[in-house]
Amino acid sequence: MSQTANRTAPINLRARDAQRNLIDRAAAALGKSRSDFMLETACREAENVLLDQRLFSLNQDDFDAFNQALEAPVKDNPALKKLMARKAPWE
Repeated sequence: MSQTANRTAPINLRARDAQRNLIDRAAAALGKSRSDFMLETACREAENVLLDQRLFSLNQDDFDAFNQALEAPVKDNPALKKLMARKAPWE
């Protein structure tokens, strides 16, 4: 099946000649079409941006407070106990 068989959503953008030429050279180096190269590269970068949203940095005081919250004993939660005691629907 062709990589373009299921493509239905158009994405249009304008670039300078130098940018297009750079992209074309890189795509050719990988044996890919301009569209395949641009989509794969853009999707990879989009995934990286979203993954970066899951990483956060804390100063030492905030890290200590975060760690303390993680290590604190779990409070009694009857609703959670009831849920966990139920048989899973797929079993």
